[in-house]
Amino acid sequence: MVVAEVDGRRSGLTVSSLLSISLEPRLVGISIAREASLHELLREAGEWAASFLSGDQAPVAQHFARGVPPIALWSGIAVRDDDARLLEGAAGWLTARTVEEVRTGDHTFFVAELLSVEEGRAPTSLVYVHRGYHPL
Repeated sequence: MVVAEVDGRRSGLTVSSLLSISLEPRLVGISIAREASLHELLREAGEWAASFLSGDQAPVAQHFARGVPPIALWSGIAVRDDDARLLEGAAGWLTARTVEEVRTGDHTFFVAELLSVEEGRAPTSLVYVHRGYHPL
């Protein structure tokens, strides 16, 4: 689950994958459709966050995967007090700063430097396989 925020405007999107690109420097990558509501905000923000959802957060993953209107996007979604881009109860979190954008078809591939990585306390994490969310 990737979140960006600029001037009080916050958007999130369940992404299919986050890639480890390099250990030195520490780089990760995500691919976001240019038509996604998160796309332009992510470009504008420069920094963003990812929450690795716990095995019991399938409803959260579905909520952010289906294009909820902005007015209802954060309704009922628990976020951390120290950073509203991070979802409460996740299996882990990271924050990153975009260092490069590559247009790839109808998507943009965002390459980002890791700023922080934190492990959560959830006993399971969430994966999407065989057309459904499952705890792992």
